[in-house]
Amino acid sequence: MTIARPCQIKTTCPYCGVGCGVLAAPDGAGGLKVTGDKAHPANFGRLCSKGSALAETVGLDDRVLTPRINGADASWDDALGVVADRFRATIAEHGPDSVAFYVSGQLLTEDYYVANKLMKGFIGSANIDTNSRLCMASSVAGHKRAFGTDTVPGTYEDLEEADLVVLTGSNLAWCHPVLYQRIVAAKAARPSMKIVVIDPRRTATCDAADMHLPIAPGADVALFNGLLRRIRDVGAVDAAFVRSAVDGFDEALSAATSKIDAETGVDGDLLRRFYDLWVRTEKVVTVYSQGVNQSSQGTDKVNAILNCHLATGRIGKPGMGPFSVTGQPNAMGGREVGGLANMLACHLDIENAAHRMTVRDFWQAPAMPEKAGLKAVEMFDAIERGAIKALWVMATNPAVSMPEADRVRAAIAGCDFVVVSDITAQTDTARLAHVLLPATGWGEKEGTVTNSERRISRQRGALPAPGAARHDWRILCDFAAHMGWGAAFDYSSPAEIFREYATLSGIAAGMGKDFDISGLAGISDAEYADLAPVQWPVSATRSGGRFFGDGQFFTESGRAKMLPVRTTAPATAADRRYPFRLNTGRVRDHWHTMTRTAKSPRLSQHMAEPYLEIHPDDASRLGLRPAGIADVESRAGRVLARVIVTDRVRPGEVFVPMHWTAETAALGRVDALVASVVDPVSGQPDSKGAVVGIASFAAGWFGFAVSVAKPRLDAPYWAMARARDGWRLELAGVEAPEDWEAWGRAVFGLPPEAEALVVSDAARGGARLAFLSEGRLQAALFVSAQPVAVSRSFMAGQLGAAAAPAHLSGQPGQDVPDPGATVCACFDVGVNTILASIESQQLASVEAIGVALQAGTNCGSCRPELAALLTSTLHREAAE
Repeated sequence: MTIARPCQIKTTCPYCGVGCGVLAAPDGAGGLKVTGDKAHPANFGRLCSKGSALAETVGLDDRVLTPRINGADASWDDALGVVADRFRATIAEHGPDSVAFYVSGQLLTEDYYVANKLMKGFIGSANIDTNSRLCMASSVAGHKRAFGTDTVPGTYEDLEEADLVVLTGSNLAWCHPVLYQRIVAAKAARPSMKIVVIDPRRTATCDAADMHLPIAPGADVALFNGLLRRIRDVGAVDAAFVRSAVDGFDEALSAATSKIDAETGVDGDLLRRFYDLWVRTEKVVTVYSQGVNQSSQGTDKVNAILNCHLATGRIGKPGMGPFSVTGQPNAMGGREVGGLANMLACHLDIENAAHRMTVRDFWQAPAMPEKAGLKAVEMFDAIERGAIKALWVMATNPAVSMPEADRVRAAIAGCDFVVVSDITAQTDTARLAHVLLPATGWGEKEGTVTNSERRISRQRGALPAPGAARHDWRILCDFAAHMGWGAAFDYSSPAEIFREYATLSGIAAGMGKDFDISGLAGISDAEYADLAPVQWPVSATRSGGRFFGDGQFFTESGRAKMLPVRTTAPATAADRRYPFRLNTGRVRDHWHTMTRTAKSPRLSQHMAEPYLEIHPDDASRLGLRPAGIADVESRAGRVLARVIVTDRVRPGEVFVPMHWTAETAALGRVDALVASVVDPVSGQPDSKGAVVGIASFAAGWFGFAVSVAKPRLDAPYWAMARARDGWRLELAGVEAPEDWEAWGRAVFGLPPEAEALVVSDAARGGARLAFLSEGRLQAALFVSAQPVAVSRSFMAGQLGAAAAPAHLSGQPGQDVPDPGATVCACFDVGVNTILASIESQQLASVEAIGVALQAGTNCGSCRPELAALLTSTLHREAAE
């Protein structure tokens, strides 16, 4: 059945777990116009910088448009025939556990459901895991230990109704900007509301905080154990709630240590002020994210937080509760369909015989594994040692994102047979595939996603599938048919898959599980097409809302469990060779391994290369200069990154973002540094706990370049990003080429007839080159013995322009304003524009800057930087 589409299509953003509604309007030329959906209850029309730039990411320039077998184009029938033959032969010779699927929170729920059904019910192995293991597995495990199921108790409204919001292990301003702005707006409307940030770094989120606790890395259990003791000491325990609904209170309390100040690294007076604020504020929400989850003690950290809310009964009521915010757009949907190796669909348990039989009977499946499969790190270990001989990777890039990424890349390269389904061939993982299958991407896909507050929203296609690309569920169903299971996967649409999945949820609910969308099991195709955002559960007796305020939980006893948790030593100890504790995370305007966001020139302007944040004392001791290059090494790998000297991090601690790949930087893959240490309960890697050694990279020259053509890089250090009409490059090397012109022609792929304008300064080790074709700029290269000082945004905008003296100076003329480095990506506003407006218009507030320039008025994630610019200007004027 074909459903008519309006010219403006309601869909959902493909980035973080906030799940923002998007309006996508095809422009008639293969592109889209994207705005926020004011009717969507997650964002009410607001989008972050990444969501605002979605229209810039739907181009087809790097899309894979046909199946490929060993690099050669092939038909779908041939490609899936090869995949089926290899999987069938491998299973026949080595058993079902010799194959694996590694899937993604980028998949839609219907894709996820089919993949899980196929692997567990028909191949007969539980070796299906997901990159969401790297995101929220510790939260899942903590929820299950405390509540009996993986249930998020609250809603986004709780963030606005709370009198205290605690943000721990979450740089919400950069990682979930729309939620952050909802909190900031609530505080502006009700100034008595308090915000506390618990984070080793001083991040942009601290801009709105009333209190920042610079906790020692990994000390969350100690901090919340201290809070639990304080709750007991001042009589804040909800005795009636604990008595009627909670087990394990005494054991959890006895496990809490009394040596809190030393363990947390937080000043004792500051810690007591926080405890007193938390204890005396009834309506408190504790928001946590990857700083909690990505730890060798992540599950215990989650339970330490849950313990405090259970002890006080502050859960499942307006403005109260623990709240896990997920990094992936459909991490929740993946959890719901059993996309993790230790789960079954609809929150059923793979190691429960009754659950297995129920799902097997429902699917009419020939097989069902009796034990959990290999979690992500275990899976790639098994690939490395040859136990897994056929791997299918879907919509993710583990050669970059897994810990010990160099070893993982080598393991994939050595696997007997690798299939990758993706939208592009230009990822570190896709380049290792024997068979590459073209999948549809955001803007083309049809299905549902579930956000961090359990809200199911539709993703709808606004553009046709390009080339021979197919939806992921369709690829899996076609593969199943080649394997002989076509009747069980004979779906005609995602709506049909959704109905089956909803029906199973009703059966699971009857077995005492929380997840229930059986009220949607009879949805028609037309109703599915028009499905409005809806929060589960959706059943005959209940719709949406909060869990656990009534004291009813999903354990066998019906009571919640408080867990005795204790602080443990870091899994990876620092030593003389590796003395620094490494923190990893996101930047404001990029997403995961940049497969999508790197297509947008404006999203690359804020942070265009990998960088290392290091404290001034450490930088001075190591001889690291601002804008120099740091050589960062661990036992697992090596990274080169631009140096940012800042007191946002403490001595002995450094930060490097996660996004750069072998496609975008020479040595920028931060997960190459991270050891394969996991939480023993959840299997989630400790991405915040690596130890590294740092030295100054002995650069003999630095460079910056722009080019119309994609460069062919030849330098020890490089980072490449999109410009409006080409590419921009940061470069560094040890020994300079003898002939910069010849080097530039080779790197930029320029023909001999291209004119070269060259200014050299051999004495200072510098050179400036502009390459012209028919009088227009094709490339420019600036080289210096020191980090290059040119107007990067100006030069990036000059590609294709008529030759001008500024192309050799690297600076605009006096009659051309230089906007400077981008601060506000939503409206492309540069630092020089902001400073000039502050001075010329006497702007005295962030709000005034917004009125004058629009900066900070969309997602608001640049507001901390605007405030810092304003403060620095006012201080300078006062000094003068």
